[in-house]
Amino acid sequence: MTYHNPVMLNESIDGLDLKKDGVYVDVTFGGGGHAREILKRLDGGKLIAFDQDADVINNKIEDDRFQLIPQNFRYLKNYLKMYGIEKIDGLLADLGVSSHQFDEGSRGFSIRFEGPLDMRMNQKSELTAEKIINEYDEEELIRIFREYGEVKNARKLVFEIVSARLGGRIRNTQQLVAVVEQCVSGKQKNKYLAQVFQALRIEVNAELDVLKDLLSQSKEVLRPDGRLVIITYHSLEDRLVKNFLRKGNFEGELEKDFFGNPQLDFKLINKKPIVSSQEELVQNNRARSAKLRIAEKL
Repeated sequence: MTYHNPVMLNESIDGLDLKKDGVYVDVTFGGGGHAREILKRLDGGKLIAFDQDADVINNKIEDDRFQLIPQNFRYLKNYLKMYGIEKIDGLLADLGVSSHQFDEGSRGFSIRFEGPLDMRMNQKSELTAEKIINEYDEEELIRIFREYGEVKNARKLVFEIVSARLGGRIRNTQQLVAVVEQCVSGKQKNKYLAQVFQALRIEVNAELDVLKDLLSQSKEVLRPDGRLVIITYHSLEDRLVKNFLRKGNFEGELEKDFFGNPQLDFKLINKKPIVSSQEELVQNNRARSAKLRIAEKL
């Protein structure tokens, strides 16, 4: 089984504008597809990769120029320092869930397979989707589904969940699916379930906070002219990346200095996000929501 098809492989690697002897970081190693392509184009350079999912150890690349760090990429700066790296020439992040994680029912990411309500990217973390569903209070659940899933009838959804859990813990994905299905009509079902699962996954893994940490650190570790290449899969992630690259913050308000000059850290290489080609979509349906943004450190 293929672990994960790298999305927009050539577009993202070209976006890094690789120097043969440069130092690069792939913060979402996964199946190693992007990493292998980077290594092909290096000669004397170095690639550091991050991934907190213990399963990726099976995909490790045996190469003197490669170092895999089994940690969350929010610790980027600390680990680079530990390895004696002050500045890097480029950083790649392919956000979202890998095909392997979706297809492995026991991880609890998929609406298609029965499995425990887990959804942890890092199997050592304590917070699971089961804990959220069964132990968070109503207002917290409403907030999560509204903010992270953009679920329109979040209050009704939470009423159904809280009513169901009175009869015993909701422990697996299909139990949750059965509860959620009461809140949506046939045509909208899959989209709605995906929004609910997305909201839980973001909460379990603190995905938006982790992304903010990564972006903030990227401007400190990248050299001038270094490239930042990010692939997002939903509007919440993409909005954060877009605001950060265009305005220098996450709120989208352009900051100016005393003289009225914009305070920017990056220059956009592509004004609009790059999306997958029709050819790629035929091969890999999961690329359909992907957006690629490329920027250069000023």
